[in-house]
Amino acid sequence: MSASKTVLFVCTGNTCRSPMAEGLLKAALKGQGDALVASAGVAAMPGQAASRETLDILADKKAEMNGFRSQEVSEDLLKKADLVIAMTSSHADVLRHYFPEFAEKVHLLTDFIDSEEGLVGVDVPDPIGMGRGAYEEVAAVMELAMPNIIKAMQA
Repeated sequence: MSASKTVLFVCTGNTCRSPMAEGLLKAALKGQGDALVASAGVAAMPGQAASRETLDILADKKAEMNGFRSQEVSEDLLKKADLVIAMTSSHADVLRHYFPEFAEKVHLLTDFIDSEEGLVGVDVPDPIGMGRGAYEEVAAVMELAMPNIIKAMQA
């Protein structure tokens, strides 16, 4: 990757989906340059650890998030991001409503999945409280998006 790019993943509480996407992208980018990857939540309680299931899934995939702490979406984070990737259309709508100056940066994660998968435009469901299987399904969906997110970062 020639130029440093910043990607910000956004979900609700910044403890399950967005940190999982952050960890997966960091792992996928290992050795490919100096991209910055972060995550935040539209209703996050700052300072929370990622969920145990998220950390377990990431560890299994060699994508650990040591020292991770949740944070709320802010104007500063959005300003620094080249690409803002929301987990659901509701998250994207909130970002566009409260931060209209950054609307062109906001995308849905599943928009980065090849259309033959049939997931384009679909919300990434919240796995909280649903058990490890739900987290594994979310991770599988996110992994489908990673190659095209990387291509978008390189563009």
